[in-house]
Order: sequence, then structure tokens, then C-alpha cells
Amino acid sequence: MSFSIRPSYPIAFLSCASLPFFLLVFSHSSKPKEPSHTLSIVAGVPSGQGYRDGAASVARFSYPMGLTATSSGAIIVADMRNCLIRSISSDGLVSTLAGTIGRMSTADGHGSSASFSAPLDVVADSAGNIYVADSANHTIRKIDPTGAVTTFAGTPKKAGSVDGTGGEALFNSPGGLALDSSGNLYVADSGNHTIRKISPTGTVTTLAGKPGTQGSSDGQGSEASFNAPGSLAVDASGNIYVADSGNNTIRKITPDGTVTTLAGVAGQTGSADGPGNTARFAGPGGIVSDSVGNLYIADTYNNAIRKLTPDGTVTTLAGSPGETGSVDGFGASAQFKGPARITWNPITRALYVTDNNSQVRRITAHGVVTTLTGAPAESGTADGPATSARFSFTNGIAIGAGGNLYVADMDNGTIRQITRDGVVSTFAGTPGKGGNADGTGAAAQFGGVGTIAADRSGTLYVAEFYNDTIRKVTSAGVVTTFAGASGKAGRADGTGTAAQFAGPNDVAMDTAGNLYVADFYANTIRKITPDAVVTTLAGTAGKPGSSDGTGAAALFDGPAGVAADDRGNLYVTELNNHTLRKISPNGTVTTLAGHAGEPGSADGPGTTARFSQPWGIALDSRGNIYVCDTGNNAIRKIAPNGNVTTVVGGPGPYWNLPGKLPAKLAYPIGITVDPSTNDLYITIPDAVMKVKFD
Repeated sequence: MSFSIRPSYPIAFLSCASLPFFLLVFSHSSKPKEPSHTLSIVAGVPSGQGYRDGAASVARFSYPMGLTATSSGAIIVADMRNCLIRSISSDGLVSTLAGTIGRMSTADGHGSSASFSAPLDVVADSAGNIYVADSANHTIRKIDPTGAVTTFAGTPKKAGSVDGTGGEALFNSPGGLALDSSGNLYVADSGNHTIRKISPTGTVTTLAGKPGTQGSSDGQGSEASFNAPGSLAVDASGNIYVADSGNNTIRKITPDGTVTTLAGVAGQTGSADGPGNTARFAGPGGIVSDSVGNLYIADTYNNAIRKLTPDGTVTTLAGSPGETGSVDGFGASAQFKGPARITWNPITRALYVTDNNSQVRRITAHGVVTTLTGAPAESGTADGPATSARFSFTNGIAIGAGGNLYVADMDNGTIRQITRDGVVSTFAGTPGKGGNADGTGAAAQFGGVGTIAADRSGTLYVAEFYNDTIRKVTSAGVVTTFAGASGKAGRADGTGTAAQFAGPNDVAMDTAGNLYVADFYANTIRKITPDAVVTTLAGTAGKPGSSDGTGAAALFDGPAGVAADDRGNLYVTELNNHTLRKISPNGTVTTLAGHAGEPGSADGPGTTARFSQPWGIALDSRGNIYVCDTGNNAIRKIAPNGNVTTVVGGPGPYWNLPGKLPAKLAYPIGITVDPSTNDLYITIPDAVMKVKFD
């Protein structure tokens, strides 16, 4: 699947569900009215993520991460999912500085001709240059004051841990950046568990940690160890501070490379305030120092902002551990949802935080929290009428017996039911209690409910991405493990729990009752018979690629969605190849639409069309295929003749705006078709939408 960082918010919507649009044209006799093709909200509140420049009050972001203040007082933001670097001016105007919306690539160039891939952090120097931790490209990029983007260090798309100059060096998912007063750039090389140093001339060395070694040891240089360090800060004396996310600790590195632990205890999660090792953190993601030596930490999984004073005392400045939301206020009355990164603006003397609500928040030194830009969120787990129901990262969706909808409420760890009259209830699982327990209704536990398939009897089959299993849920809510061994990722074929999966992302059923699984990390398509015998139908486990062929001769890269037609054919979306593949009944794989390695948004026949991170997939009774083209924030249609068109949304500025098609969508994930009407039901973060064609 994609990143585990997920948002949601309220937004002012034009509701077209109750206001159908008709155009009547009269001549000598009236003509039939045109169809009112519309997008409407079924349940929940669509998240406020998106992409929109302009005044802070209307601007939209999608999973903003690292941010930094410039000498002019502007805030620069790494807008991760949008693959953009954005700027918030001192007067509150949001603009795009560099990158191409939704294009995950690595092109150098000026402004919008450049591209990034999951940028995680930014830092600005005194000359107006901005450095970017371009995480998925494994590189450090530079944006000069004219907007020209170049690759400063690392080799695009090549992960490793090699010291050297410029492109000779290799990184592995760099996540955090900091600059010292001499112009040295420090990198939290998260995938290598090391801290790297880049001189002003581009020479890369390893300052602390040993590549590939996870741990929590203090010591000098390679004697020390880290666990997925997330963010860095540098003080006036040249000391480096590390938010050691995987260890739940705050570390210090002196200029000579000596590492000590300042606060928290490795392997112990909590939210306790206090001095040094009596304090506890939960996945600290961001860290920054102010002008008098205080450190401020975005304590991500505690949903709080913590303060570490020079004497080593930890306090909670804002937010309340254990409570999640998007509430402005003072101290503990404010709420965050996974605050990711943090920076200090010396001009305004305030902190700025990126929140996984896809917002940027402002915090005064006294702990008063306000929202600078982005839409607030209304995620949650409330049952009830559609308008009052709340979800938290809705994923897969299926239509079950009686026409009820079943929704994978991923972050809540539950399966939700939406009746035809719009009442939402929790069908299985207990909100906030993830796990792998079988049982009935609330007694069951899930780990990463991905997608759902339903058979004619009303039995549901659920792909659990994090538990690596396929679960079975009867119409009475009885949950059992159908195939796969929970917590044991692998690629083994076998019967029931003897089989293994690696990130099963989608599941579909054919007319004979066989299940098919898009096994994401294994890069294979698996088949499960009604008696739970698991085999590998196509692809080679552990070997990503894009080759057509039969069975193991075919190669996939990130199979995300799978659907079956009534003739025994399967259709697969590939998140990383940006393609739609077809598997015939004899296991022969062909590329039906899109071109491997060429993301885009072009309509047209077959392989001339382009997609960007296609995810959910469904078929209607007329032979049309509908795809959640997630990177393009669109729903695409592939007709039986192979022609691809855009039905809902599309590339460019986007946010959730229901209405007459094409309307606007942000991050469509799951999709199903009502067999009686051919209407579409679509999941986006925290809501379910409907496309009505007639």
C-alpha cells in the first residue's frame, strides 16, 4: 500500500445529492432530459487534503511533512504526497515553488519542470537555497533562489550507503535535514540508520551510526547506533539533535561525533514528562531548537508537542497524549493528529508544525495553537446516520447481501456497515484495538483492514495488509482466519494458515468462489480455492518488474488492486508500474492499459493511456472497468474496446468537491459497482462517495 501517514477534515461542500441538475432543451417538441451524472457523499466527512494554491484559508496540502523558515519569514513545506515543495509567504499566500503535481519522478529543472518522489524534509540556507530530502529517490536535491532544481548528492532511485562526492554518494530513504552555521548539511539517513554529513562542496561522510545496523547504543561515530532516525536540529555550538523515531528517544551528537541519549528510553513508549530518562515519547518525528537552546519535539504518536529544556527536563507544550483531532486552543486543550515535523521561525518567534490532518499549525512559545493553513479534520469512529458517522482512513469497499455496503475502516481496525437507508454501524472489530484475534463482532481484532470481497451468501473476505492474512467474516459477524499466518510475512503456498502473504492489498472473488489476492510486497497474484488452498497464479515472488508472460514468467511491481469478470479473466492495477494488467484463465499476463514506468494522466486507447499510482478496481455489468487513479485523484474508465477516459476528477489542482461530473476527488482508494444500477461507490480518506450516472 502506500504511506501509513493519513489525514481527514471538514470542508464546505456543494451537495448535489439532493439537487440533481437537469438541462431541458425545447424546440417544436421537448427532448429527453440529459443524464445528471453526479458525485455525492454517502457517509462520513471527506478529508480536507488536496492541492490548491492561494490564500491560506483555501489552500490544500496532502500529507505535508518537513518545513523550514527562510530569512524573509516564509515557511517552506515538503508536500509529500503531492510531490511538491510549497511556500507560505509571511502574508499567508500559498504557492508552489517546485515540482509537478502528483508526478513521482526525479527530473531536475526549473519550477514545475522538476519532479520529486515523496519529499520528506526541507531546510533553507542564508543564501536562499533550499535543500530537499527526496526520500523515495534516495537523493538530496537543491533549489536555488531562481527555482532551479538540481541533484546535490546521491544517485536517483539507487539506495545504498556510500560516502563520496555528489552522485558518488548513496543514501537510503533520507528523512531529515539540518544546516550548521558553516554551511554543512546533516542528513538523517533513515533507511541506513545513520547520520550523514555533506560539506558545502558536496562531499558526503558518515558522522554517526553504522549502515544497516539498528540499535540504540551511545558512543562515538560508528560505535553508536540509531533506529530509523527521523529528524535533525543543530544548535549554535554545532551540536546535532536527533529525533530517533524507532527508539522513542532524543539523541545528541557533538561536533566530534560523540552520541549520547538526552531523553526517553529506547524501546519504551509513553508520554511521561520529567527529566532525561524518566520522560517517554512515542515515535518522535520532528525536532527543532530555538534561539535560547530549548528543543521542541513533534511527538507523532502521542499527538503532542513536547519541550526539552537545556537542563534536560521534558514537558508537554501542546496537545493531549491519547487524544487525536484538529482543535485549536491553549496547551492540552489543543488537538493534533500525528504531528509530523516542526520548525522555529525566529522572525515570528513561533513554532510551525505539519499535522497529518494535512494542515500547518502555528504554536506560540506559551502553547497557543492556531491553524495557519489547510482544512481541519473530522475523522473518528462514530456510528449513526450518514451525516454524523465518522471514519478514519476508509480503504476497501464491497456490496454485500441486501445491498448493504461494507467498508474497511483501516485506522480504526474495523469493518463498518452502511445500510441502504444510510445508517452506519460497526460490523466487526473494536475501534482502536488492533490485533489478530478471531471472534464475533467486537471481539474480533484486525491489523490494517485493506479491502473486502463478498460472496452471494453475504460472507465477507478481508485482506489484512499489516497482519499478512485473509480473514473470513460470516453474515453473523463471526471472524476467522481463512489463509495466511498472522505476523509471518512470506511467500509460501499451502493450505489455510500454512500459506504466507506479504502485504495482501486487495482480494476479489470469481463466479466459482475462488479468491484472488494482490500480494503487494511479494509482487504476485495468489489464488485461494474455496477450501483455502493457496497457490501463486502469476508473478515471481521477490522479483519486481513489468514483463508480460504466463505464470511465473510475468513480473509485477506493486500489484494493488484485483478484479474478476464472469469469463475467468482477472484485472490488476500496479501502483509502481502505473499500469493495468490482464490475466487470462490460463495465467497469461498482458498489459491492458498504461505503460510501465511512465506515470501520467493521458486518456486514449490501451497502452497510449497513462495512469499515476492506480489502486482500486471494479467491473460493471457492461464490461467497463473502473480504476481509482489515485495519483491523478481521478476515476478512470476502460471500455471493452480498451479506450481509457476520465470519469471523475483529474490531474491538476484538486480537493474534495462533490457536484456534477467530473467534480473533484482527493485520493480515491477503493471502488465497487452496484450490480443493479452500475453506480459507483468510492472510498476516499474518511468518507464514502457515490457516482450516479443516471
